[in-house]
Amino acid sequence: MKSKQFIVIGLGKFGQSVAKTLFDMGYDVLAVDDDESIVQEIADSVTHAVAMDATDEYALRTLGIRNFDIAVVSIGTNIQSSIMVTLNLKEAGIKKVVAKATNDMHAKLLTKIGADRVILPEMDMGIRVAHNLVSANILDFIELSPDYSIVEVTAPSQWMGKDIKTLDVRAKYGINIMAIKSDDDINISPRATDEIREGDVLVIIGSINDLSKIESLIIND
Repeated sequence: MKSKQFIVIGLGKFGQSVAKTLFDMGYDVLAVDDDESIVQEIADSVTHAVAMDATDEYALRTLGIRNFDIAVVSIGTNIQSSIMVTLNLKEAGIKKVVAKATNDMHAKLLTKIGADRVILPEMDMGIRVAHNLVSANILDFIELSPDYSIVEVTAPSQWMGKDIKTLDVRAKYGINIMAIKSDDDINISPRATDEIREGDVLVIIGSINDLSKIESLIIND
C-alpha cells in the first residue's frame, strides 16, 4: 500500500510540530514556508522543504501538489493568506485539506471555502486542559466533533473486578470502551469477557452528554 504523502504549509511552532511528527512516523512530508531561514532549519527533519509564497497558485502547482493526499495549512495570524492557500489547494484537487484557524470567524471562513477539517489549537487544548483539571483520573480528552469525544480515564473503582459484559456500559452509559491499557500492554477492541482491573486506563468514546456521566462517576470516585 502506498504511504500517505503530506504537505505542510506554514512553519510556525504548530506547523513544524506537525511536519516533524508526521516525518518521524514514517510519512513523506513536504514543508513549505516563505521564510528561507525557517525552511533551512527544518530541512533535515522532513522529506523536502521549500521556501516559496504558497498564496501564488502557479508556484504552488509547480510543486506537484496533486500528488499529495493531505495538506495542512498552518499559517499563523495572516488570515487572508491562510484562506487563499486553502482555496488554492482545494481548487488544485487535494483530497483532504486540514487548516489551522486563529478564531471562530476564521474557522467559519475556512469551512465555507472547503477546508475538510479546521483546527483551533488553543481552543482544543483549553478544552483538554479543563477536563484534565477537573479530576486527576481524567487523563486526556479529545473532541472529535461538537457532539462526540474520546476520553482516556483511570477505571472507576466500581468497575474493578467486573468484565465488560457485566458492566454493560453501552446500555447503561451509552459509551463504548475502545481499549484497555494495563501497564505496558494495550488491549485494542477488548472482548465482552475482558475484566477491568485496578490501575487499568480505559479509552472511551461516546457523546458529550454520555461522557459527562462517566466524568461525574470518576470525579465522585
